[in-house]
Amino acid sequence: MEAFTALVTWPSAPLTSRIVRRALSSLDPPPFLVETLPDQLVFAQGNLLQWSTYDAIDHDLTHISPTGSKVLSSSYTIRKALIRKHYLSRCIQNYLTKHGDSPLRHAVPQTWDMELSFADELDEMWSDGLYDLGQELDADDVKKWWILKPGMADRGMGIRLFHTKDELTQVFEGFEPDSDEDEEQVDQQGTTKPDTIVAASQLRHFVIQEYLSRPVLLDPAEVPLDGTPKPQPQNLHGHKFHLRVYCVASGALTVYMYTQILALFSAVPYAAPGLSEKSTVDYINEDLAAHLTNTSLQTDRGEAGVRLLDEMVGCHVVSSHPTTTQSNRVRPQQPRPPRAMGEMLGAEDIRVGHKTQQTDPVSHYDELSAGDLEDIKSQIAETLGETFKAALEMSVHFQALPNAFELFGIDFLVTHADAPSTGRRYQVYLLEVNSEPAIELTGPRLTWILEDLFAAIGKTCVAPFFGGPVSEEQWKIGETKESFRKCLAVEVRGSRGW
Repeated sequence: MEAFTALVTWPSAPLTSRIVRRALSSLDPPPFLVETLPDQLVFAQGNLLQWSTYDAIDHDLTHISPTGSKVLSSSYTIRKALIRKHYLSRCIQNYLTKHGDSPLRHAVPQTWDMELSFADELDEMWSDGLYDLGQELDADDVKKWWILKPGMADRGMGIRLFHTKDELTQVFEGFEPDSDEDEEQVDQQGTTKPDTIVAASQLRHFVIQEYLSRPVLLDPAEVPLDGTPKPQPQNLHGHKFHLRVYCVASGALTVYMYTQILALFSAVPYAAPGLSEKSTVDYINEDLAAHLTNTSLQTDRGEAGVRLLDEMVGCHVVSSHPTTTQSNRVRPQQPRPPRAMGEMLGAEDIRVGHKTQQTDPVSHYDELSAGDLEDIKSQIAETLGETFKAALEMSVHFQALPNAFELFGIDFLVTHADAPSTGRRYQVYLLEVNSEPAIELTGPRLTWILEDLFAAIGKTCVAPFFGGPVSEEQWKIGETKESFRKCLAVEVRGSRGW
């Protein structure tokens, strides 16, 4: 492998910096590490790796390398089609218009994107861009809810639920502080709940998605972290969760899925919106802990809600319809008072005696099998490939480069399939794509998967670029090497991606 210098700088992510350095140290030979780019690296010949945060990368060097030099960067310069929710929505809708049979049609919630700054702008939108949504809301289906997400916010900021036009208006009115006095009152409430209020006039871009009403619910307590006994099936509590999938895009263009997938659970058991008499939009949005699974909103819980998906094999699917059977455990007979031979038992004595011989009813839920997990992973891999195909067709907002790679954190939700009789019990839905994922929220217990992930990036994306061993030979779509499952391999704009 050719010698090269590596720019490694992650000012606000020390864990990422440490893991990147560790991954590079395992290469043979390891590169010379720097934290800033001296002029001799910018203008003189020499191989350079920029494995850094997006803002620290010299993107001009990525596009125009010095003569005789190789420059590899850890981020694509233009990738809004993926990482901005409103761009991703348009990207997928455009793709489905051209490719109606794409699996994305069944892997993305029904979505509308919108641009507004103030609540009163909604009135005009109901007869224009949000007309179809307005028809849905006018149907007044009490079981159907919708979720609002800012297009450029993350970590659960600005997410709200609603199921009527008036409620959506109320949400946006809540994003408009009336005065400085109101803001001071909010600050003085002393609440410990995360503040997720955003300013609509500053963000402007939002998406509205159909709230997926049949999420698969599991109890993370079935995989205890502190050695506590597993709860009995009748004591399980269903928690909502989403899957954090680490995806690596390399060159122009190969896409890999890291096979160690995280399951991130909500802090409290799930309750569907609208089930309680208190379920007004204000009441629900005051505390979304049962609906939001973002680890950034649960920093006080540490890694309590973080599991590996593979750890959940054999866990009970609490959202499945339980069947009640009789257990083999017989209750011990209660001692009876001594009676004279031939003395007749009273009706109450007979009832109690019969009850002691009965077995205990126990609820049996479906269990998550290894086959279920493999089907879920296959759906995810297929969806990832199609998503990047869609992004490639929006070339103004996603430009794959032959000398770049990038790690994305992509979120999926697993629901019960509408037609389980087809052999697929669960359906996977793409929620969003995140750049520079906050890996530090994974927690110390599972730091090893992050080290394995970055080491795999070094072997698969970095080393071959600088003349190291190439692992692409005979690596087919769907096959796994170095903990990466290949999801997509296409050639963009010629053999070198131009």
